[in-house]
Amino acid sequence: MHQAAHRVLVVGIDGVRLDVLNRLPTPQLDALAAEGFLAPIEVDADTPTMSGPCWATVVTGVTVAKHGVWSNDFTGNRLDVFPDFATRLAAQDGRRTFVAAGWQPLMQAHHGGPLFRAPSRTAYISPTADTPEAWEHCDEQITEAAVRVLADAEAAAEGVAGAADDVVASFVYLGAPDETAHFLGCGEEYEASIRRADARLGRLLAAVRSRPSYADEQWTFLVVTDHGHVDAGGHGGRTSEERTAWLVAAGPGIGPAPRPLRHADVAAQVFAALGRHPDRHWTLDGRPFAAAPHAVLLDMDGTLVDTESLWLRTVREAVPRIGADDLFDVLGRSAAEAAARLLPLTGDNDPQPLAADLEARFLTAVQREAAPLPGALALLDLLQESGIPAALVSASSRPVMDAVLKTLGADRFRTTVAEGETPRRKPAADPYLAAARALWVDPAACLAVEDSPTGVAAAEAAGCRVLAVPSYAPIDPGPRRTVRRGLEGIGREELWAAGL
Repeated sequence: MHQAAHRVLVVGIDGVRLDVLNRLPTPQLDALAAEGFLAPIEVDADTPTMSGPCWATVVTGVTVAKHGVWSNDFTGNRLDVFPDFATRLAAQDGRRTFVAAGWQPLMQAHHGGPLFRAPSRTAYISPTADTPEAWEHCDEQITEAAVRVLADAEAAAEGVAGAADDVVASFVYLGAPDETAHFLGCGEEYEASIRRADARLGRLLAAVRSRPSYADEQWTFLVVTDHGHVDAGGHGGRTSEERTAWLVAAGPGIGPAPRPLRHADVAAQVFAALGRHPDRHWTLDGRPFAAAPHAVLLDMDGTLVDTESLWLRTVREAVPRIGADDLFDVLGRSAAEAAARLLPLTGDNDPQPLAADLEARFLTAVQREAAPLPGALALLDLLQESGIPAALVSASSRPVMDAVLKTLGADRFRTTVAEGETPRRKPAADPYLAAARALWVDPAACLAVEDSPTGVAAAEAAGCRVLAVPSYAPIDPGPRRTVRRGLEGIGREELWAAGL
């Protein structure tokens, strides 16, 4: 299956108040927001509402306590430990990145800079003076330089798609709105500068869409501001006008904004959009809001097939005196584990005969009656269409799993893990760790789909994101855990947002 190349463009527009933006005609931003979302970002209480700290958080994915940029003087920063996304991708992955900006601390060793340490390619054009007019001219030049790179002009001239720089992640900075507010306040000239920034954004988007290789690429667009302004111009205080920033995002898997956003989420989303799962040692503070799982690890019973009711019926038939609490306690457990837990109810001393009885009864029921749950086959089809490998991870035995695979289609799964094939069973992490290892993926980059608390505990112990679809026992939402009523209606946006 052909996989489209992923690309990211981040456009930083300095100092644009959200309330002003909302009342202005900005067709380029409006169109992107319609494809994805426009959402507020509140500058956190520890971060000064200044460009240096805010932009550092945006591009590093960590907050001021880590990157150490506390003002527009970057002296004393820790950007060598917590570098910007363009430098990380270039230095650690060998990917081509591009940054275009005119504010000196972003690009040069000035007042403790640069913020962007070592992108693959840069365009730095400083304004001739700190005036609104000079900054408008600077932004115009920066836009022209960025258009040439984003359009892949060298490849176009050669008639070869993707033959030139092959830049995968870019950051373009536009500073005129902020400078205009400083000099003239948040009046008509400020609004006009915002509209001009929107038009420049349109030129950047048009350049991307003109690329010879555009049809084979999937682009994520992130447009963000750092802070707002007071009416008279200026910032640095704690008013809502100064602390309220915003993000516009559009691209693969991006739907409505799912939760309160932070500046640190922008860099995290850049990595996610490129399929780059962050190293834990990066200690990012941001989280992506849409990320394609590197693999989806699916429970079987009660998640993909309607076997939980068969299992509960089997247990009731084998242990007629069982109560509701004991009955639901064996959900998601193997026949051996269930027999060990149910032994006090039978008066027997050996759990093995009960385990064998449970296994035989359940296998017969599955062979005769198991059927896919609503949405199960559609989800598996979506994974195949998206090129995301799937694994089946079950507490059922191999004979039961093989019977279910005849219903689901064995070719839908790259690997399968049945009961007894790992040292420990669910709720231990072993089955999920084994599936991730077989697929050569980091468990933390995987999405596990489960219906029982036992299965959720196993998936989370392995470090997976979790999509829970409770069957009988309730499951509450939690960190890296999304709960929904069933599998029906899951599309790419729901899949990419699950467990984030």
